[in-house]
Amino acid sequence: MNKITSFQVDHTKMHEGLYISRIDGDITTYDMRTRKPNAGTYMDNGTMHTFEHMFATFVRNSAIADSIIYFGPMGCQTGFYLLVRGAENKVVIEIIKDILKNIISYHGEVFGCSEIECGNFRTLDLSLAVEEAKRYYETIKNITEKDLSYPV
Repeated sequence: MNKITSFQVDHTKMHEGLYISRIDGDITTYDMRTRKPNAGTYMDNGTMHTFEHMFATFVRNSAIADSIIYFGPMGCQTGFYLLVRGAENKVVIEIIKDILKNIISYHGEVFGCSEIECGNFRTLDLSLAVEEAKRYYETIKNITEKDLSYPV
């Protein structure tokens, strides 16, 4: 069996940040690492789930909406993957920062928070997503394109 790309990254050298995980043609996979791997501070399901609802909705309504392929959590509970077609890294970085600020300042019902819209809507809690957005924004607020490579 061939190892998938994400298993070839040395997780002992990773820390919170924003990275390019892979590029497949015109699709860039961004690793939005909100937690240091194997450090014992993982996202609980409510945090991961609510952040996913909020970020996915905001990004699919952003200036790069037509370029979004996927946004979702990592199974290891240390971050999210954002797949974007044909967008400039600089633009994606700024949109990610703007979305984090939108989540932080959002007051209202969690997007998709009903039995009709979500298969596990009872775990959604806006305060969890807001706290995660605050933590992650502080981590990446000064990030630039040159910072997108995985640590080696």
